[in-house]
Amino acid sequence: MSATFESLLSGLGGGAVIASLALGLVLTYRTSGVVNFAHAAIGTYIAFAYFEFRETGDLVTPVLGLPARVHLVPRPTLATALVVAIVLAAALGALVYVLVVRPLRHQPPLARVVASLGLMLYLQEVVRLRFPIGGAGAVRRRPVLPTAPIRIGATTVSENRLLLAAFAVVVTAALALVFTRTRFGLATRAAADNERGAVLIGLSPDRLGVVNWMVASVLAGLAVIVIEPINGLDASLTPLLVVPAVAAALAGRLSSFAVTTAAGLAIGMTQSAILGWTTRAGSGSLPHWLPTTGVQQAVPLVAIIAILTVRGDALPDRAAIVAHRLPASPTPRFVPLWAVAAIGTVAATLSVADASLRHGLIVSLIAIVMSLSVVVATGFSGQISLAPTALAGVAGFSAVRLGTAGVPFLVVLVLAVAVATVVGVALMWPATRVRGMTLAVATLAIAVALEQIVLASPAMSGGAAGSATPRLELLGWNLGVDATGADNFRPQFVALCLALTVIAAVSVASLRRSRVGLRWLAVRSNERAAAAAGINVTAAKLGAVAVSSALAGLAGVLTAYSVTRLSPTSFMVAGALATVALTYLAGVSSISGAVLAGIIAPAGLLTVLGGAEGERTSMAVSGIALIAAAIFAPAGLTGLGRSAWHRLRSPRPSRTAHPAAEPFA
Repeated sequence: MSATFESLLSGLGGGAVIASLALGLVLTYRTSGVVNFAHAAIGTYIAFAYFEFRETGDLVTPVLGLPARVHLVPRPTLATALVVAIVLAAALGALVYVLVVRPLRHQPPLARVVASLGLMLYLQEVVRLRFPIGGAGAVRRRPVLPTAPIRIGATTVSENRLLLAAFAVVVTAALALVFTRTRFGLATRAAADNERGAVLIGLSPDRLGVVNWMVASVLAGLAVIVIEPINGLDASLTPLLVVPAVAAALAGRLSSFAVTTAAGLAIGMTQSAILGWTTRAGSGSLPHWLPTTGVQQAVPLVAIIAILTVRGDALPDRAAIVAHRLPASPTPRFVPLWAVAAIGTVAATLSVADASLRHGLIVSLIAIVMSLSVVVATGFSGQISLAPTALAGVAGFSAVRLGTAGVPFLVVLVLAVAVATVVGVALMWPATRVRGMTLAVATLAIAVALEQIVLASPAMSGGAAGSATPRLELLGWNLGVDATGADNFRPQFVALCLALTVIAAVSVASLRRSRVGLRWLAVRSNERAAAAAGINVTAAKLGAVAVSSALAGLAGVLTAYSVTRLSPTSFMVAGALATVALTYLAGVSSISGAVLAGIIAPAGLLTVLGGAEGERTSMAVSGIALIAAAIFAPAGLTGLGRSAWHRLRSPRPSRTAHPAAEPFA
């Protein structure tokens, strides 16, 4: 019993950080209606900047293109470094609100989701590019809070964990007091409930929003700074602390500070108890294929799914009809002609391509299939899914296991795609009752759990080292990707990728033109009206999920055979975020958008043609471009192209014509 109690107390530190991050999410949501997926990424950048300044006196700026460092003081103290970190966090929060959040105030949920994803990608790349993360150049990270052991009865817990819990409780009490007893808090609540009414009585929603986002960013920065001795600091993993933080915020209905903090502490303590139990019970406490960290990461997913299942509505209310606008989905035309043109273009390119260009073609073709998965789920049926890459990983490692066992490639392809489809439908079924940002939260939790449980399992992926990919043969022909020297990334494998990509695109176009596609669009546009017209909304959503998961599975199989050794890092959550982001940037509701997303994908054709510098900064540029697209071009780049084409083709109306007689294009 004392060991269990000690594990629970040890989880107070992680739980307090989850609670602190969740409090910031509640603040930003109550102010602007945005679930900020970049919240933990903001904290990650602030923490790196704090530790760098504490050791060198250099302030590392977050804006690429400006000087990377500004030297402020030669010997910073702890107090000086904390003050600089707080000021930097507040300034970054204000900047994000003014430049990103405020312009998206009246945009649909998808635009706000992808803008926060773009910010997350950008900040991750800033950390990667501007901070010495590992090796001899890594900066020393001194703990802020004392770590001395404290005895509580028969158990021992480090002092910093208790201080973190106390900090979370104090912040919760302060926020609750501010929002119930002060003019500022009451004004913030009034502006959130009725922005136009708040303006009429003299309140400034923008001023209130800036202050709340500043406070939220400060909380995020301090939370990640103090958690470093307990949880470490990683440019890729630390931003994913937003998942348990969102679970805690959802438990508090994104409004209650007290319930949010209690849920955050409970999540952290439960994860610690799981770790303590597996450590005490030994190697036989869990099945050999189930990693301990995966079980811990499943706690937020279980919490999110439970909350959404209980609270989700089968249909949205009338007020939600306008809130889910998505870009128009054009009807695919001249599909056979475009398919022939694509085959001819790639064939002509292959005749003159070197190894690097062939590799770019492979990456782009696979990325097109992955983006088609996003187009079906989000663009056609209106479900914001962040789990396609995780499902691709399930299919990819299933293909490796089957191929290694001697199963023929065509059978491997069918079975692996089927596995991804079944897993996708099974995991997404509880989430069909929710929509918008809430659905994005659920699918992000699903992606993290799949990565930590399935893809990290030694039995599935072979562990961190990955698994060797079997030889690819089809009807006796060697279609494998690898060869020596300049013959590597063989044209035969490029041709296979091209054939499967064209089949996938033509199939999606056929579905879009069919009754099935029309049902998806009807559900996307207005679920209540679709149900009134006799459409089974849940069945339509699950059908789109099945097709989307199958496409993700196809991309995963091609990814598995495009390398000689498949690693779990090929299917990390960051890849899913990048896929959704680039698809939205290119055009999330059209097949042409998926094609463009594949072309501009990292390590794809555009990156190869842009050279090493383009590859080094591609993710940061994509993040900025995504934010700009969410604000200025919700229909994406292909949507802008279609609009320009229609304007050019439409005749100008006569000045003397009656308005009713003017042409409408």
